[in-house]
Order: sequence, then C-alpha cells, then structure tokens
Amino acid sequence: MGNKVDGNEMSFLDHLEELRWVLVRSVAAILVGAIVAFIFSDFIFDRLIFLPKTPEFFTNRMLCLLAERLNSPVLCINSTPLSIININMAGQFNTHIMVSVYMGIVLAFPFMVFQFWKFVRPALYDVERKKSRGVVFYISLLFIVGVLFGYFIISPLTIHFLGGYSVSGEVTNQINLGSYIGSVASVTLATGILFELPILVVFLTKAGIVTPMFLRKYRKHTFVVIMSVAAVITPPDILSLLLVTFPLWLLFEASIGLSARLYRRKLKGEGQ
Repeated sequence: MGNKVDGNEMSFLDHLEELRWVLVRSVAAILVGAIVAFIFSDFIFDRLIFLPKTPEFFTNRMLCLLAERLNSPVLCINSTPLSIININMAGQFNTHIMVSVYMGIVLAFPFMVFQFWKFVRPALYDVERKKSRGVVFYISLLFIVGVLFGYFIISPLTIHFLGGYSVSGEVTNQINLGSYIGSVASVTLATGILFELPILVVFLTKAGIVTPMFLRKYRKHTFVVIMSVAAVITPPDILSLLLVTFPLWLLFEASIGLSARLYRRKLKGEGQ
C-alpha cells in the first residue's frame, strides 16, 4: 500500500519530494540542537564532556570506592585529572562547533527517527502498522541507552587507559583537545548505534532476509564479530573489551528471541 496524496497513489517524484522534506526537517532539527548545545557550552563541556576524566565523575567514584573495599587499587581509575591542551589557533572554536553538531545529532535523534517512520508508515499494511507500534520509542530508547553506556562505562575506561599509557618515563602525555573530544564522541555515538542491533534483526526477519535458525547457526561467528567491533571502539585492555562485548552479546541473544517470535507468528499467519 503506497503513500497517497489526495486519495491518489504518489508518483516516484512525489516520494522523492517527501523524502527531501524528511531530510530537510531532520537537518533542521540537528541544527536547532546544535545551536542549543553551542549556547550552553559551559554545561556541555564542563559538566558533560570533561567530567569523565575527573575523580568526581560517578563511574570513577564508584570504581574507586570498590577498589577501597576490595583493597585493589588497580580498579580506581582517573584519580588524577587528565590535563588537556590546545595547540591550534582555531582549535577551541572548531571543537566547539564539532561538539555542538554531535550534541545536535544526539538531541535530534528521536525526532529524526519519527520523521523517517512517518515517511515509511503509509506504505505498510494496517496489520504491519499495528505490529510496529512503538517502533520510534524503542529505536530512540536503545540509542539513548547505548549513548549512556558509552559515556558512563566506556569513556572513563578509555580516558584512563589511553591517557595514562606510557612507553617510557621519558615521554610525557599532553592530550590534545581534539583528540580527547574525538575519542569521547566516537565511543558514545558508536555504542548508541551498536545498541540498535535488535531493531536491525527485527527488520531483517520481517523482510525475510534472516531467520532465527540462521542466527543460531552463525552464533559463534557473530561472537567473533562482536568482539572485533568491541576491540575497535575500546582501549586495548581485557576489562574494557569484556564490558562492551557482554552487553552486545546479550543484545544479540535478545535479537534471536525476537526473531524467533516473529518467525513463529509469520508461519502461523501463513498456515491460516
């Protein structure tokens, strides 16, 4: 059932025009979010971006308390604030712009998902629409949970490991502003996207591209892929690797369950 305009089926050009406006509204939402982030730069930088490198950050405080309880100092991370420097004339301004865009994407993400859902929804059958209720909420929720996971778990571990790593006592780490921001932003956005795995599996199952049997057959291969992805977005230490691999693996197992449920419904519907 295709999109309609005034009771008539939309032409290909009408679809392109509608898609163009979806993209325009999405970009406008990112721009609005970026402007808000640019205005509230003190909060964005001092209370969000730079906080994971300080001892006052929630994750750092909890791990240091755990280290004290277990008498294991190695668990205490970022006990000494990391020093950040800027070496480019326009470095701080460019960073301000870049962070504002990143924040604009995060803030506008639910609206963007809603816009694309409005574009796709008229092409679905009534039964498909009913089964897809809440899709915008779940996509947005998984993205936000992924971003929070990357921010509270992966970012402080990355900062602690890479910021304190040294090949020799002769070398002093002076972390560049752009490098620090890039690491935190890439980790948070990457985990936000990776947490969309269940939605991707549901879509592929409904499209008939994958089945639960296929997912179970290649479970071991998927585990290797998940570990490889986790190794790319985390510092090269076993704790960080496991902290990312474990929740992603749980998401994959949940995806198999969702796929199996959808597959049984599909077979039941075909049998009637």
